[in-house]
Amino acid sequence: MTRLNPRYSVLLDSLIALCVGGLTVFAFAPFGYWPIQLITLAIFFHLVQRHTSVRKSALIGLAFGFGWSLSCVHWLYISMHRYGGLASWMAVVAVMLFSLVLALFPALFAALSIRLQRRWYSPQTVSLLLILPSMWTLCEWLRGWVLTGFPWVASGYAHTASPLAGFAPVIGVFGLGWCAALLAGCLTVSLNRRAQFRFGALIVGMMLLITGTGLTYVQWTTPNGHPISVRLLQGNVPQEMKFSRSKIGEMLKQYQEMIMAQPADLVATPETAIPIFPERLPADYLPQLATFSKSTNTHLLIGIPVLDTPEAYSNSVIGIAPNAPVSGGTPYRYDKHHLVPFGEFVPTGFRWFVNLMHIPLGDFSRGNAVQATFKVKDQNVLPNICYEDLFGEEIADQIAAAQDAKQPEPTILLNLSNIAWFGDSVALPQHLQISQMRSLETGRPMLRSTNTGATAVINHRGKIIAQLTPYTRDTLAASVQGYKGATPYIRWGNILPVAWSMLCLIAAIFLARRFRSTLRWS
Repeated sequence: MTRLNPRYSVLLDSLIALCVGGLTVFAFAPFGYWPIQLITLAIFFHLVQRHTSVRKSALIGLAFGFGWSLSCVHWLYISMHRYGGLASWMAVVAVMLFSLVLALFPALFAALSIRLQRRWYSPQTVSLLLILPSMWTLCEWLRGWVLTGFPWVASGYAHTASPLAGFAPVIGVFGLGWCAALLAGCLTVSLNRRAQFRFGALIVGMMLLITGTGLTYVQWTTPNGHPISVRLLQGNVPQEMKFSRSKIGEMLKQYQEMIMAQPADLVATPETAIPIFPERLPADYLPQLATFSKSTNTHLLIGIPVLDTPEAYSNSVIGIAPNAPVSGGTPYRYDKHHLVPFGEFVPTGFRWFVNLMHIPLGDFSRGNAVQATFKVKDQNVLPNICYEDLFGEEIADQIAAAQDAKQPEPTILLNLSNIAWFGDSVALPQHLQISQMRSLETGRPMLRSTNTGATAVINHRGKIIAQLTPYTRDTLAASVQGYKGATPYIRWGNILPVAWSMLCLIAAIFLARRFRSTLRWS
């Protein structure tokens, strides 16, 4: 049998890795075939271990990561081309370059994993069960904060409805990524010819799935007070009209009518539902909403940009409570803290790229990392705006900070978004799945009020209990029970999965030394 030239072998393996990485999109919403991720990761791990060269392994990792990223976040093309006016070829190049940047993290994973395996003379079984899952977790965690973080489609998100979901309140989305990588390692080991390895991998994998299922029965948080009635607005304003000066009056009237259509304990609008500063609104606009709030005992949370100085403005949420004065300012305000690169601030050296697009971009001011909740009867609502929903540790930190300071702790989470930038694409269900993960991590319900979708109510166990049809103008009414208490993830955040990964690497060193000693004395 003719063996392939090593050069062609690594190119073939890279091509396979590229295709396998692309298939990973089917593990996430809206498809939700989470076992696909375990299979694709197992194939990827096998391909990485076929080569002892760090450089070749990195190339395979780059190919896998590029396929994964491009297939999962291709919808960025829509915002750049359709709404940003960027030439189609430039938008394609931009998305491919961005996917290539994200692919550097799987490349780093592959290179470091093989480097450590060679340096420690680690057996493949130890590498697959300890080194690779740990390095995978650490590299995904790095992707979540380097350059402000791009944690879209982290592997853990595929498991909001899998047996691994029970681990989310303990170790969060990156910890679920470690569990998924361990299962992929077990699957790869199960292909080993030695029966004891296959049996051991099967036991480890089954124990992990059983433990995850068992953890779903643990009540980490408890109900707080009485449920509140909520109305979540979905205006379905076309993105090309949202910042059109000729349509501002029409949009203001639309949202005023939707807000005042019916009372509820809480009415919430999408992000920047009102796209102009309060100072530029008609003089009676906010007072009319305050009058409605007072007369119907309705609490309002409204997405609107807020101007502090001519050079400082924020992507904000203002709250109007029934006991607030009809005029004279708004007593509650939440400012977006984690801003979107290229969307809400311009990274150094990239002004030229932003100038190529016709999107109303600017450098927003950052809100504080910890901000107050909005009280609605028995419940304390903590808003977050669009992109902030991707950063679970930051949300968990706000809950922990309130508990530590003995301040009113958040009992309900609220995400205000405008994902119309990405059209009718998989971006909508992907972001809905991200919100499900935040509910799982914190043991609290998550409300989503969005412009075009996905507007939904998610309970404290990450289950969608009500949802509007995307791209329709409608209002979602529901009764929501708030929850209080602390999950392990709230208290420790990403420290647990990172520390566990480091411990696994230390264990890998110990086992590799024992393996070498056994060989020396045999």
